[in-house]
Formats: sequence, C-alpha cells, structure tokens
Amino acid sequence: MHGSPHTVGDVMTRNPVAVGRDAPFKDVVTLMDRWKVSALPVLDGEGRVIGVVSEADLARARGVTAGELMNAPAVTVHPDATVAEAARVMARRGVKRLPVVDGAGLLRGIVSRADLLKVFLRADEELTEEVRREVVDRLFPLSADHIRVEVTEGVVTLTGWIDGPEPAPVAEQLARAVEGVVDVHCHLCPVSPRNDPH
Repeated sequence: MHGSPHTVGDVMTRNPVAVGRDAPFKDVVTLMDRWKVSALPVLDGEGRVIGVVSEADLARARGVTAGELMNAPAVTVHPDATVAEAARVMARRGVKRLPVVDGAGLLRGIVSRADLLKVFLRADEELTEEVRREVVDRLFPLSADHIRVEVTEGVVTLTGWIDGPEPAPVAEQLARAVEGVVDVHCHLCPVSPRNDPH
C-alpha cells in the first residue's frame, strides 16, 4: 500500500526523564523545570510505569511524594501503536504526552503531542491525492469516477456511489490508515445493478 504507517516507536523520545514513587515533591518540580516538561512518568522499583505526575497535580499538591501526587493508573501506549492511534488516545483522555511501555509495562520512551503532529503536518492536497490513489482507485476501479475525496485539515470525506456495500467499511479503514489522516467520514452508497451508472 502506501508503506507502513509511522509507529510511536518511530517518533518517541527515548530514555525519557522519570521519577520513582518515593521522589520528593521538590525533586519532581526541579526535574520538570530542568527538562522543560509538563509531566513525568512515575516508576516502581522494576522500571514499570505506575502513574504520571503533571504540573496540574503539583499545583493541587495532594501529597509530598511522586507516588502520592501521581495519576494512576497511567495512560500509556505501546511502541508499535500507530501515530494515529496514539493521537486518538491523547484526544480521548485529554493528555499531552504518553509514556511508551513494552509488553511488561517497562518504560521505553515518551511521546508528546508535538511528536505526533510532525507526522500529521501533511497538506490536504497531498492527502487527497494519496487517498484517491491508494484507496479509491484500488478498491473501486469501476466506480472511482463517481467518488469524491475531500480533505479538510486532515479530515477525509468520501462521498459517491460504489458497486457493492462490502468495501465501504474497508475504504474507511484504509483511508484512516493513511499517514496524516485525522478522521474519516464515509458516505459511500451502494448502487444496485439495474441502477448502476456504468
């Protein structure tokens, strides 16, 4: 197809700053200031992510250690998740960065909204061309002329007639997988053989 989508592992920051659960309040503040980050993963003794402490948590100051201040369980993502999947998790959970963990829950990196946005910074015209070429022309060679592809700020809208109901969900899924696509609205209507415009 159009090459593998970027994964979180491709764009994450490796060896991120993190704190242990017993790290004092002052140390957490100092680390955030020194590294210019707004949140830090909190690790157990084995290096597994057990929570995240953010500037907002510090402002509320409900405790004196990272373990008492943190939000738990942490919202995390795996390195092999796609950039689009990570962006959706961030949007749904209202967070700006995600600890990246392996299958055992060990910290492997951190990915920020800014890291993800680098991939999403593709022109709408470029996305339109790729969705038309890689999705519409491949899935619907007979009805490609009856399908309109519009992209506005990364959101793809597919409208038109297709020659069967089955491929519409596939088209939506493939369009969603195109690097830089934020969302997909699919309005493809099947045409019965006797009404087929061909």
